[in-house]
Amino acid sequence: MDFKIIHIKETDSTNHWLKEHGEGNMVVVADYQTAGRGCGSNSWESERGRNLTFSMLIHPENILAKEQFRITEVVSVAMCRMLQSYIYNKVEIKWPNDIYVGDKKICGILIENRLQGTEIKDSIIGIGLNVNQKEFKSDAPNPVSLYQLTGQETDLEEMLMAFLDCFDSELKSKTTCFTYREMLFRRGKDSLYRSKTTCFTARLTDVLPDGRLLLVDQEGRECTYAFKEIQFII
Repeated sequence: MDFKIIHIKETDSTNHWLKEHGEGNMVVVADYQTAGRGCGSNSWESERGRNLTFSMLIHPENILAKEQFRITEVVSVAMCRMLQSYIYNKVEIKWPNDIYVGDKKICGILIENRLQGTEIKDSIIGIGLNVNQKEFKSDAPNPVSLYQLTGQETDLEEMLMAFLDCFDSELKSKTTCFTYREMLFRRGKDSLYRSKTTCFTARLTDVLPDGRLLLVDQEGRECTYAFKEIQFII
């Protein structure tokens, strides 16, 4: 997939910028976002010019609206594959699309799919990747950067191009959905979770095609959860 890449100094949000100015397949990279955010009301701490903060506009072909979780799978696996080429540490996907190294978050992804009938009209994919930031000052519980893991600074443009190559490969792959599940954080392990009513121990066994998380509790009962219905206790 060929992208037009635009570099800007500052914007409130690269996702918002693409909603107003995007056309075709486009990537906008910002040195700084004044209102960079994660899912819901979560914010994203990023020191100016030190990290990779960008958004992609794509027009997926042959992906139905009911299959839109495939976009999450493609982006998440592509990011893991790219990062794994830079570090020895195991890179995993914390459902649905946070990227973790150990118990620390290195990358956040925010996907906004716009639908047209039964198909996806376009997708805007916002990515915040901690690359060269040496310390974090917000109250975010568990951020980590590539620099903190390696002790070396990384060329941001080189990393962006490496990610886009991985994204293109995963978009064409027929095995991305299986790879996504293999890369899941805490897959097959008994772990603590928090629902709207209680905390409990369960084992993550799968993610359904529509993106719901499948857990098995200590009594062997299977339960499914949509996004925001369940939280990992880190």
